[in-house]
Amino acid sequence: MRTGLIAKKLGMSRVFHDDGTHVPVTVLAVEGCQVVAQRTTDKDGYVALQLGAGAAKVKNVTKPVRGHFAAAKVEPKRTLAEFRVSDDALVDVGAELSAEHFVAGQFVDVSGTSIGKGFAGAMKRHGFSGLRASHGVSINHRSLGSTGQCQDPGRVFKGKKMAGQMGNKRITTQNLEVVMTDGDRGVILIKGAVPGSKGSYVLVRDAVKRAAPEGLPFPAALRTEPEAETPSAEPAPAEAEPAAPAETEAPSTEAAAAPEAAEPEVAEPEATEPDAADEPDKTDKS
Repeated sequence: MRTGLIAKKLGMSRVFHDDGTHVPVTVLAVEGCQVVAQRTTDKDGYVALQLGAGAAKVKNVTKPVRGHFAAAKVEPKRTLAEFRVSDDALVDVGAELSAEHFVAGQFVDVSGTSIGKGFAGAMKRHGFSGLRASHGVSINHRSLGSTGQCQDPGRVFKGKKMAGQMGNKRITTQNLEVVMTDGDRGVILIKGAVPGSKGSYVLVRDAVKRAAPEGLPFPAALRTEPEAETPSAEPAPAEAEPAAPAETEAPSTEAAAAPEAAEPEVAEPEATEPDAADEPDKTDKS
């Protein structure tokens, strides 16, 4: 049994096929889903993985929880969740899971807190048909109707469908199909609606009532970033190439300065010749 993922619900969209048909999908984002702790049988009595997702500000995290993240050498997370796994499906603490943990065509179960609708009547909350809208009914068309029985038992049983708060409950939608996954962008597209509002976190697991397809990454699909190092090595040789022409230009400037220094040496003997011509002129006058 593999671990699941903590994903963030972004909203709904649609995917077009080659034949022109389209499929409504829910977009889930996997942002920094890392393993925070391991639960083992010897220490905790069961086997599970504790995952964290989303970035949290340090000032909003209590000191005991900060120490929990510091022991795992993981940045503080916004939400935590545990997934039961088998003994051979444990993942190292600090490892980051990728969206490619699921494959296209696979069925998953998604758990989340449904959107709260506030206080609602029996017709909206439970789908009651209401009372007759013709003779004999006066301004009670959407009322609940009778709720109990006769004098025996003389009470309303617990769990009776009545008016009350609608939504805001923990719901698991089963057998949802994965349409596409993108590990680079960390996106999972799931066919149909997923419980929860936009921006809420949901738990995505392998479907319990469907057989897992072949080729699933086991124990998990981990996210690695070797590609970020390779582009940085490519610009290095490009910087070394312009250094060669810079060295060739330096001797050209020195060669141009050499003839300039030779010109003043020729000008010095020219200045001495006219001085000698002036002296015989003075002697003739005397």
